[in-house]
Amino acid sequence: MASSDVPPEQRLHLPRKQALNILLSKWFHFESFQQSQAMMFAMEEINQDPNILPNVTLGFQALDSCDTLRLDLGSSLQVLSGSKMATPNYRCLPGIPLAAIIGPAISTHSILLAHILGLYKYNQISHFSTSYLLGDRRKFPSFFRTVPSDAFQSVGLAKLVLYFGWTWVGLLASDSDYGQQGIQLVKQELQKSGACVAFTENIIMNNQERNAQHIVKIMRASTVKVVVVFSTDIELFAILDEMLRQNVTDKTFVASEAWSTTSIHSIEKYSKLLTGTIGLAFYSGSIPGLKKFLNAIHPSMSLGSEWIKMFWEEAFDCKFNTDRNVTDVLDSPFRECTGEESLENIQNSFTDVSNLRTTYNVYTAVYAVAQALDDLKNCVLQEGTLSSSHCADIYHFKPWQLLYYMKKVHVSLSNGHEFYFDENGEPPAVYDIVNWQLSPEGGICQMKVGSYDSAAAPGQVLTINTSLLFWPSKDNQEHVGKGPGTRKTTIQVGALSISEGRRRLSVYMERQLSVYRCPWDQWPNSQKSECLLKSLEYLSYDDPLGTSLMVIGALSSLVPNIIIKLFIKHKASPVVKANNYNLSILLLVSLSFCFLTSLVFIGYPQPEKCLLRQVTFGLVFALCISCILAKTMMVVLLFMATKPGSSLKKWTTPRVSYMIILIGFLLQFILCTAWLCLEPPFPQYSTQIQSIVIIVECNEGSSIALWIMLGYLFVLATISFIAAFLARRLPDSFNEAQYITFSMLAFLCVWTSYIPASLSAQGKYTVTMEIFAILTSSWAVLICMFLPKCFIIIFRPNLNSKEYIMRKNRLTREQENVNLRKK
Repeated sequence: MASSDVPPEQRLHLPRKQALNILLSKWFHFESFQQSQAMMFAMEEINQDPNILPNVTLGFQALDSCDTLRLDLGSSLQVLSGSKMATPNYRCLPGIPLAAIIGPAISTHSILLAHILGLYKYNQISHFSTSYLLGDRRKFPSFFRTVPSDAFQSVGLAKLVLYFGWTWVGLLASDSDYGQQGIQLVKQELQKSGACVAFTENIIMNNQERNAQHIVKIMRASTVKVVVVFSTDIELFAILDEMLRQNVTDKTFVASEAWSTTSIHSIEKYSKLLTGTIGLAFYSGSIPGLKKFLNAIHPSMSLGSEWIKMFWEEAFDCKFNTDRNVTDVLDSPFRECTGEESLENIQNSFTDVSNLRTTYNVYTAVYAVAQALDDLKNCVLQEGTLSSSHCADIYHFKPWQLLYYMKKVHVSLSNGHEFYFDENGEPPAVYDIVNWQLSPEGGICQMKVGSYDSAAAPGQVLTINTSLLFWPSKDNQEHVGKGPGTRKTTIQVGALSISEGRRRLSVYMERQLSVYRCPWDQWPNSQKSECLLKSLEYLSYDDPLGTSLMVIGALSSLVPNIIIKLFIKHKASPVVKANNYNLSILLLVSLSFCFLTSLVFIGYPQPEKCLLRQVTFGLVFALCISCILAKTMMVVLLFMATKPGSSLKKWTTPRVSYMIILIGFLLQFILCTAWLCLEPPFPQYSTQIQSIVIIVECNEGSSIALWIMLGYLFVLATISFIAAFLARRLPDSFNEAQYITFSMLAFLCVWTSYIPASLSAQGKYTVTMEIFAILTSSWAVLICMFLPKCFIIIFRPNLNSKEYIMRKNRLTREQENVNLRKK
């Protein structure tokens, strides 16, 4: 939208022909066309009003992006440049400053454009983008909107659901920013109030057919009667078609504003699915004179003639004979448009001005920009944006200068409505509550039955006239309770827990009162007369089981340290030297840490503890098993290198063993780092396992990453086991392969047994099973690897001498020679 003294018709750029498939791929979108006409109507009103911007004429460019991100971006850059080619950082229309860009309608698109427009401080006003992320003033300093944020809508939808006592619901959302952010806020509000969510499913647009079948199958199998849908009407079509195919007609929808007032209800086949739908809708305002303006459009007009012709053909079901290539008319017979048709004789969503919502937001956006321009034009010294002695020129202002006034806009519209922006560029959050009802003609109409005003006084935020409500089944009527300004309804209620919310109320009392439900952290007593606090369950240090495991883990970690001192004292002995002293010390250190990792699993699951406990366990055990793998490979290489002419002697250096350990540890480190970056573990409260207990546990974030980490340890242990098993008959002077074989066999048995045991355990016993597996496997490795050596060092020192080793080697060679002669 630009300001200049040039008439707007001289500066209107018609959309390119390749962008003429307006918004929907199958039909012309009447509501969007109405919005564009409302913008033109607002321009005419302002240009003819002597009290606002006198001697200044507003003009505009209208470009259709077909709701495509690429076209939205290209069109905006084209408007910024002021020419048909997008030229970043250049404005090619001198003397015609750009005041603002109105749009886009989709939150994801608005976020992208707001990042770009915010760099130059160009004002952007969206009439339909509701993502709460756009309220971040640091990221989007020049973004405004005439529609409330989803943060308000999500809370309102949750309050609406709870108002009717619906405590067992399903959630459905589009896979866009709008749907995902909105439904998560709804879910949080519902769960915070003690309601239960049966399922949360996403509508995936690029796989509609299979996705719709899956979603409707879930809905059909569920016992919920109420489904909250946070999406647009276009995204809902495939779901509705699949519901008809599977004959799922017993659900009541709670609609987000993006489809609560859509014209989808005019499609007769969906009437039995959508009757009774209730939801939030944008505040409906009136625009005096718009009806006459809309009925006055005609194909003979030059301004926007291509769009008008497309609309005319769709509205009157006819075709212009001269426009077959534009409208893609087939050679089949058709009724020719004459231009004599009258819009006053038809009724559709374009001509209907009884409930102007999104159109009203477009109209308001134009007036907000005009008011900011008028304030800039009427700048008073000491209040200007340049200095105390200068004001911006209305014909040559900078974007940031107009931004100063946009933040302070306060508009009194012709219908008496007051409009302004808060410090985050947000308008007052007011919604209508609409109910889809059967009309006397047999169709569906959308009846306003209440309102939601986030700024209203307590007790007046949500007001509903229940006498106006219409439900398709008695199941929903039973849930309607006593609300502000409504009639009384006898309902059956009782104290309700989360797990019981999945069924009908177990204990009933017939009274005339509102539904009372125990909070999520409380549980009704046996008489259902009061709520009792649930106890928290986790493996604590004060628990006898936790204390025992802590003491065992701490004392066990001392054993490897004692063995280290023993090995250091007998460092020069043959047993220690023959079994790679450096690797043995490193293995003992890692085993000491293995015992200590069990302590991380005990205690209250704090965020830091949840984040690190599985990763610490995985890294320490990867180091331990890598050391054993390195010892195994060195045993094999040392034996093979003793053969005459062997070229493997160069691979028997300590550097090779350290390289094996480094690679084995590094791969596990990369896996754990990716896990923490993508889906890190976090603490959570679980009330589903036990009714009267809240289990505080760590959600591992990604169960796939956890099992990959364990699987990697299995791979390392299996390789060590196989290599050691094959090398078990090598000469004893070099060989500890037998010990490695038994240690890895024990390790694999322990963790293989842990898998089914952990899946069958619940609550703190799941953690106990993992601690037990850590301690048992660590003891298995320690005993199998080092007990025989410690026994020789302490109790059989005669076997730990150079003379004994040499004598044993000589006897072994003599026995081999005897065997050869016998053969």
